[in-house]
Amino acid sequence: MSQENAEVRLLANALYEIRILLGSYLGSENEAPMDVRVAAHIAYALHNEALAVAAGENFDLSVAIKKVEAIDSILRVTEGTRLARTAQQVR
Repeated sequence: MSQENAEVRLLANALYEIRILLGSYLGSENEAPMDVRVAAHIAYALHNEALAVAAGENFDLSVAIKKVEAIDSILRVTEGTRLARTAQQVR
């Protein structure tokens, strides 16, 4: 495994672990601070993609972007759109 692959897999596994740790903060009715809720939703939206990367597989970026953008309508925030734009700028 190359150094770059090891780095990407570490980050992907970390995101998956964050998703597990923040799982109880999901939902539009949760009373946790908004930043914690947004973080939980970002991790949840991308955990399957993180697992794919950790396994050395690809995923559909356009589907992942839609998942991230959906956070805004769930939580009434703009962080999902902002994050999605950063991915679209890289393309």
